[in-house]
Amino acid sequence: MNYIDNSIHSFPTDIQGTKKIERPLVILPTFNEADNIIQILKAIEVLPVQVSILVVDDSSPDGTAEMVINYPSFGKNIFLLKRPMKSGLGSAYREGYQWALKNGHDICIQMDSDFSHNPNDIPRLLRAVSNGADIAIGSRYLNGISVVNWPLHRLFLSLWAGVYTRFVTRMPLSDPTAGFKAIHGKLLKKLIKDNINSDGYGFLIEIKYFAWKNGFTIKEIPIIFTERRNGQSKLNFSIKVQSAILVMQIGLGRVWDFYANSRFSFIKSSSFKLRGLAHEKKT
Repeated sequence: MNYIDNSIHSFPTDIQGTKKIERPLVILPTFNEADNIIQILKAIEVLPVQVSILVVDDSSPDGTAEMVINYPSFGKNIFLLKRPMKSGLGSAYREGYQWALKNGHDICIQMDSDFSHNPNDIPRLLRAVSNGADIAIGSRYLNGISVVNWPLHRLFLSLWAGVYTRFVTRMPLSDPTAGFKAIHGKLLKKLIKDNINSDGYGFLIEIKYFAWKNGFTIKEIPIIFTERRNGQSKLNFSIKVQSAILVMQIGLGRVWDFYANSRFSFIKSSSFKLRGLAHEKKT
């Protein structure tokens, strides 16, 4: 069930900067978030920056989609993209991007619907984009460790994943696995055009790598990450393994690109030298 945003007005914001922000959209991928969805919608609606919200729900059996449909602001600034089955975080965001561009939104904010990402940080991410960033990332580790209520094993896993990702990809980010971010429409169009197709949480890494590799401006903003209020985390062992494999694939691709470019430069240089020698012999 796809509810299209037919409004044509811009939402006023208090964000001032070099890039004009007219119609920001928060994308909330959900699966069994009935315990959190109403509270997160309310928290976003009362922000000083007015945004639209798109809930991308994978046919949650707990009635998450039905709660969104019955919400008072549904069809005004809150919309639903209901998918037939659980299809992964990456595909949820890709469909959300396409929906956003189709409906005239110029910035997408990615965030969890369980309050691990604080809605009050949304204006700060938007301000970073307005001031020139193509992607603003909410970092848990920019100013030390800013994580609340995580058990030690999850914190160590997150820190290790960051070290591993930075080492393999060479991205100079304090939190390359972060999921809270604001993305400008210019980058969104490029992401869709180039068919970034990883799924699961690896998608969160791939879009940062894509932005960094292609010269887009990245800005990290310090945030405090808090363990979800209700429900269960969707991050299981299989997803962790898939993400680690994706990072390795990115690293291997980077090495291959370096090798191919070096080989091309060597061949090109050798060709010029041979031509120069041939010219000297003729003269």
